[in-house]
Amino acid sequence: MPTHTHLIMACHLTGIYDVNRNTTLADDSYELVQAWAESVALTNLRGIIFHNNFSVETCKRYSNAHISFKKVYYNPEFNPNVFRYFVYRDYLAQCTDPIQGVFVTDVSDVTLAQNPFEDAFFKENQNALFCGDEPKTLQNEWMIAHAEHLRGQIQDYQAYEERFAKEPLLNCGIFGGSFPVFFEFLKQLCEIHDRYNRTNKTAYTGDMGAFNYLARTNFNENLRHGFPVNTVFKAYENDRMDCWFRHK
Repeated sequence: MPTHTHLIMACHLTGIYDVNRNTTLADDSYELVQAWAESVALTNLRGIIFHNNFSVETCKRYSNAHISFKKVYYNPEFNPNVFRYFVYRDYLAQCTDPIQGVFVTDVSDVTLAQNPFEDAFFKENQNALFCGDEPKTLQNEWMIAHAEHLRGQIQDYQAYEERFAKEPLLNCGIFGGSFPVFFEFLKQLCEIHDRYNRTNKTAYTGDMGAFNYLARTNFNENLRHGFPVNTVFKAYENDRMDCWFRHK
């Protein structure tokens, strides 16, 4: 049986145009989350998939000792990439299980290779925020465009961009840590989106901008990213087993 003190969560929201994929995902296609769910089970962890459109039959068919499904009602004030953080925050705020560690990930392009909570690197860094990264720097053409809205909203955003310009780009498709650190980060992340990202009318979601800004300005001293947290982003290292998560 999986432990209830550690948790992996993901969101699968459909029926909304996905700006990253340039498409609208099918409502009841379990295949999109299957690899994630199976990898969670293989690492003997407990996973929750929050969704808005899976059928009752699909949820019943694929629920098991490791994977559960929880229906949510999408709030169109935020794009799906951002809305998921409010889902996680609200669930954890009401959860009565004695959770010690949490990771949240993208659901259609991330799989687990190892149980991160059993790794000595995790155990020895209880004050750390762990996250994915990419083989590029914060100062890149895509991030400059992505952060246009937040740059105009947050007073010290441009100063942060200049300070961390040459640092690795962090990826919010994977992040987690011990419960106190993770939940504090999550609450602050939601506050940023609630205050600054509601009026975002650009073609970009703001999720990567807000994530990098918060991680670098408030959590940088205890930040852990790259190996062993994630494989090389978009290198499609699907056979690697030496990292905790495989990300594309």
